[in-house]
Amino acid sequence: MGLQPLLRAVSAKARRAAYLLACITAVLLWCGWAGAADQTANDAIISHLNAIIKLYRSASAEVQAGGMPSDVIYQENGQSLTAQAVRLAFQAAKAEAAAIRATQKNGAPNANSGQSSAQLEARNNARMAEVQTKIESLNKQISVSPRSKRDALVAQKQALEGELTLDQAIRDVLQKRSAFAENVDSAAEGLEGRINQLERSIPGVMAGSNDQKSATATKSNTPAEPAKQSSAASSGLISQLLGLYGTVTSVHEIDQLNDETVRVRQIASDLRQPMRDSLIATVKKGRELANQSTLGQGTPATPEQFQDLTDQFKQLSAIVLPLSQEVSVLDQCSANLTEWRTSILRESKYSARALAVRVGGILLALGLVLALSEGWRRLTYKYIEDPRRRRQFLLLRRFVMGFFFGVVLILGFVSEFSSLVTFAGFVTAGIAVGLQSVLLSVAAYFFVVGRYGIHVGDRISIAGVTGDVIDISLVRLYVIELAGTGIDLYPTGRVVVFSNSVLFQATTPLFKQIPGTGYAWHEAVFTLVSGANHQAAQEKLLEAVTSVYEQFRADMERQYSYIERRIEVQLKAPRPETRLQFGDAGLELVLRYPVQIRKEPEMDEQVTRKVLELIQAQPDVQAAVAGSPKIRAAIRG
Repeated sequence: MGLQPLLRAVSAKARRAAYLLACITAVLLWCGWAGAADQTANDAIISHLNAIIKLYRSASAEVQAGGMPSDVIYQENGQSLTAQAVRLAFQAAKAEAAAIRATQKNGAPNANSGQSSAQLEARNNARMAEVQTKIESLNKQISVSPRSKRDALVAQKQALEGELTLDQAIRDVLQKRSAFAENVDSAAEGLEGRINQLERSIPGVMAGSNDQKSATATKSNTPAEPAKQSSAASSGLISQLLGLYGTVTSVHEIDQLNDETVRVRQIASDLRQPMRDSLIATVKKGRELANQSTLGQGTPATPEQFQDLTDQFKQLSAIVLPLSQEVSVLDQCSANLTEWRTSILRESKYSARALAVRVGGILLALGLVLALSEGWRRLTYKYIEDPRRRRQFLLLRRFVMGFFFGVVLILGFVSEFSSLVTFAGFVTAGIAVGLQSVLLSVAAYFFVVGRYGIHVGDRISIAGVTGDVIDISLVRLYVIELAGTGIDLYPTGRVVVFSNSVLFQATTPLFKQIPGTGYAWHEAVFTLVSGANHQAAQEKLLEAVTSVYEQFRADMERQYSYIERRIEVQLKAPRPETRLQFGDAGLELVLRYPVQIRKEPEMDEQVTRKVLELIQAQPDVQAAVAGSPKIRAAIRG
């Protein structure tokens, strides 16, 4: 009798263990399937929203397209379309999150009994209460029963206690299942929270279309657009090059934006496709149920079935319709970008053509300047034989051609002439202050090389230095130094360098030869004896010096003629002359005669020889002259 209750208890324990394993398996399978499916759906929704937000921010960035009015329109249309696509994407995401939450609240069916988790837990609690009541009843019976019946009652009590233990284990599993369902609900709330966070990251996008249009109109009326257009329309070569480069960059940015738009459209299309298939299947199932009810084929459909299909259709359509609208809006956005790209390329062709014309004009102008420079050089070598004048004309050619080159380059490359003039004014003032000595030397150069200026070969005296000019540069004057006493001047072997600005210094006088002449005046001084025939001696000495002068007279007269042609001043022709004067030693005869600068020693030597021969050959002259005569320069240098 005691063994049979024990066997029944063991059999009941086995059945309850099998029931427990079946419940645990069903719960675990349901949790794994629901978690994986929900996680995949959540990732797809968030990935879609991230992609559409990134597209909106890319479209909101300023595309430097050249400032044309059409560019502003295209850009504003693109921003408006992407903002609309963002709103539709969030609408679809919220609808899908709500659908996921509704599915999780309804719960998944149990694999064994088809009962919900709440029903299983309620039945298990009722069974545990019933078993507890039986155990309490057996405890009372055991306390009052005889020993012969007590063993059977104890066996029944032990079986019920084992059953109660199993029910408690089942309760724990069902509680874990409920906790998992609550976690799934929290995950759904987390999805909606992430959607709301993403929505708050782009404030103003979810505003009404009227507000966005007014903001767009306000933005398009800002003064920045005319400035961009005027900058793009400037005629400078650098501005046109920068504008063309900006056009190429804009086309690249638009291509990237279009590629991103196509990628987001594909994401939305992939997300819409399974929902669309489910929606088509729901409509098809509803038609089949309607046909069964109308034609009387099979079991007629109940109103609950139609209601379930209606709810399912509304749920799916709330997701599919915004996604379809989003795909359509993204198609419009892609078409807008394509049309914008075509417009920019069309404008860039005109810009490239204008740039080519400008470059051609600059090259043509530079070619004309080079041709003028070459013609100037050839005419200078052909018609100007004087090396000094030729050098001056070639130097002037450099300045003039450099000026023309600068004008061509400035007019070709610069468009903001007002800024250029201001900048040039400041630069010129700085140069004038910092290089005033150099500029003064350059200005003096044009006086030095003028008609009555200093020429190469002239003998000058400046700052106590006498010498012959060997070179005249733009800022410097080079002189071979001469030294000696009286008429005995000889090169010292040194070259003295003066700044051209010395011409404007009042404390540094400059002495030079008469322009176009190469002669100087020397004097032969004779001391006369009192009571001698001064008139005869004067005539004979003049005649002797004149005989020497006759050898060089032709060259002297040629220089005199040159002076008369160059300057409008009447000058006395150079010829020997005499005069009597009182000196420290008594009565003196001064015989003045011209000498060529390059032949001074030769002429002075001939004059000396003639005078000595005359004194030795003519007693009256010898009697009239006391001591040895002296030859000196009338004007030094």
